[in-house]
Amino acid sequence: MRGARCIRAETDGGKLDGGAPRAVWLTLGADPTAVSAVSAAQRLSEENRPCHLVWDPLTGDIAQLLPIVRAGCALGTRENIDYVPSPSSRCAPSVNREGRLCVQIGVLSSPREPFTSYQMIGLGEIMAWLDSWQVPRRWPAGAPAPFRQPARPRSRALWARGGHFGASQVPGCDGIGPGSIDTEQIVTAVAVVGELTEPGLAGCDLAEPALARRMLSAPVPAGRSALGLGARTSLSAAEPSFSTVGV
Repeated sequence: MRGARCIRAETDGGKLDGGAPRAVWLTLGADPTAVSAVSAAQRLSEENRPCHLVWDPLTGDIAQLLPIVRAGCALGTRENIDYVPSPSSRCAPSVNREGRLCVQIGVLSSPREPFTSYQMIGLGEIMAWLDSWQVPRRWPAGAPAPFRQPARPRSRALWARGGHFGASQVPGCDGIGPGSIDTEQIVTAVAVVGELTEPGLAGCDLAEPALARRMLSAPVPAGRSALGLGARTSLSAAEPSFSTVGV
């Protein structure tokens, strides 16, 4: 994804099982003024519970831990960045693999304070990336439950439709985030797409060449790349150097 720092996780949730593509929004219980996207991503990677993206909605910083064509491991564990999972809880539940895409986006925020009240810098880039992979812009389960209110029933029928979900709406999981976010702001966000180069298979995860070829051959909106938004290729001298990732 263009603009994302690559913090390559050593583990992932495995091969995706197929079905409607979806994106799941999680809150990491972190103050974006105190914790950076890179440090949060490194923490999740070290604890073997990586999501695909970690996003700071105040600065627009985005860290990518996994290729979009591999399953994440964040669903089924506690969302809080300070949570240390026990060895017995390190096996990611199968829900992480459901869908031909199951993109997990960890937001530096708390379910107590919905992140849609922030500036949400970078949301347009994230939505353009998801659009290019045909994740439907809909919220089948409705708005997520507010913090400390009982979670609404987690419907497998709605989950099967694909689209966007909060962690509190994922079947078989006990996530409580992202709180009472304004889902309309997300699904109507203007997609921000930079000037993209011609896509090629070199940027795809070679463990999934067939899926990558199918995604590249699928129709996408004019001006968008089937590979998404590419990668940032330079960092300031004060920042650590990371490799780039194309999916």
